[in-house]
Amino acid sequence: MTLVAGVDSSTQSCKITIRELESGAIVRTGRASHPDGTEVHPDAWWEALLEAVASAGGLDDVAAISVAGQQHGMVVLDVEGRVVREALLWNDTRSAGAAADLIAEFGAEDLARRTGSVPVASFTATKLRWLRDAEPENAARVAAVALPHDWLTWRLRGFGPQNPVLDELVTDRSDASGTSYWNPSTGDYDRELLAAALGHDAILPRVIAPDARAGETAALPGIPAGVVIGAGAGDNAGAALGLGARTGDAVLSIGTSGTIFAVTDYAVADTSGTVAGFADASGNFLPLVATLNAARVLDAMTRLLDVDYDALGALALEAAPGSGGVVLQPYFEGERTPNLPDATASLFGMTLASTTRANLARAAIEGMLCGLADGLDAVRHLGVSAERIMLVGGAAQSAAVSTIAAQVFDIPVTVPEPGEYVAAGAAVQAAWALTGTRPDWSVDATAIAGTHAPVIREQYRLHAAQPTTR
Repeated sequence: MTLVAGVDSSTQSCKITIRELESGAIVRTGRASHPDGTEVHPDAWWEALLEAVASAGGLDDVAAISVAGQQHGMVVLDVEGRVVREALLWNDTRSAGAAADLIAEFGAEDLARRTGSVPVASFTATKLRWLRDAEPENAARVAAVALPHDWLTWRLRGFGPQNPVLDELVTDRSDASGTSYWNPSTGDYDRELLAAALGHDAILPRVIAPDARAGETAALPGIPAGVVIGAGAGDNAGAALGLGARTGDAVLSIGTSGTIFAVTDYAVADTSGTVAGFADASGNFLPLVATLNAARVLDAMTRLLDVDYDALGALALEAAPGSGGVVLQPYFEGERTPNLPDATASLFGMTLASTTRANLARAAIEGMLCGLADGLDAVRHLGVSAERIMLVGGAAQSAAVSTIAAQVFDIPVTVPEPGEYVAAGAAVQAAWALTGTRPDWSVDATAIAGTHAPVIREQYRLHAAQPTTR
C-alpha cells in the first residue's frame, strides 16, 4: 500500500493527514498547536510540523508529502538563512497604511493589472513596506522573502541556517499570487513592486507547476530522507483541491477568517480591490473575497448570550429570517473586505420587541454570512460563473449556519462531509507529484434544503454603508 501525506500549517495549528494513494482513504492523522497572535516566529511552525508528524506515526512508510499553509505571512531571511524577525501573519493589520501608500504610488488599476489584486493589509507586499518604514535596519538585512509553506518546504529539504541555500526556495502559483508582487497572468514576479515594498530586490522562491516535485526530504528528526515533496499551496487553494472543486463551483469557508472563492479558467482583475485575483493549485484561477470576521463572530455571541455553540444555533433557528429586523454588522476586528481596518461591530434595528436572544443569535449568523454573500456577488460581477456553494470549515457543521446559508444565498448550498480539506489538497499534490497524475478522490456532500429569503440581505444592505470606527 502506497501512502502520501498532506500538511495544513494553518493560523492556529499544524495538521497532517496520511492517505492511501489509490482510494484517498485516511490511514492516520496528527496535529500540533501554533502560538496565538498576529506575529509568530517561523520556528514555531517547524516545531509544530515535527510534532504533528510524530503524532501521526511518522513518515517511514510515506512515499510523498506536500505542505499547504496560511497565505501572505511574511517570512524574511538574511544571507545566512536566519529569520530576521517574527513573521507578520495575514491577520496583522498594522500594514494598512503601507497598503494605502503602495496604492497611491502605483494606482489601484495598475496594481490590479500587474498582480491580479489591489493590496490590502493582509498581503505580503504591504508587510514588507511596513518593515521598510518601521524597522529599516531589519529590512536592510533581508536577503530572501518566503511565505509559510515555502519556508516549511525548504526546511523539509534540509535547508536552513545550517544549510542556507536561498536559491533553493520554491513555491507554487497559488501562494505567489497572494504576495502583490507576482502576476498570475504571466507567471512572473514584478521586481519593481517588490523593490518598492521592501526598499531593495531580494531572492524570491521559484514558482513551480502544480504537479512538480519540489525535491525530497533530508534526514531530519523523525523524518526519513528521500520522501518526495510536492509543490505545496496556499490554504484556500489547498482546500479547493482537496474538495475537488471545478469550474462553476464556489467554496465558502468559515474559520478564523471567512473566504468565498470560485474556480475559473481565466484570470480576473478587480480594480476596486474587493476581489483578489488569485491563482489556484491546479492551473486554473481562484478569484477570492476574504473577511476577517467569521467564526469569531459566533464566538462573541456565545459569550454575550452565555451559551455554547449548539445552544446558539438552536436559539438562531427559533427566530424568523431577518431576525425581526435586527442586523449585526460584524466588524469586530476591523475588516479586510470591505477594506475597513479601523471599523467596529454595530447592531441595528433593535426595538423593545426585536431585542430577543433568538434574534441576536440569528443576526450574528446572518451578518457573518451576508458579508460573504456580498463577496460572491463581487466575484460574479466579474463574469465568473457560480452554480453551487460548497460550505466548509468548523461552522459548516452547525445546522443553523448551513440552514441560514441556504436562505442567504441564491444558489444551491452543499456541505461536504467533515474533513481537513486543506491537508487533503496537500495530499492530492503529494500524490500528483509522486505519480504525475492528479488523483480523483471522491468527496461526499449533503445538499441543504432551504428557501431563499431575500429579506435577510435587503436589511443588511440598508446598513452596509454605515460602518462605525474606533
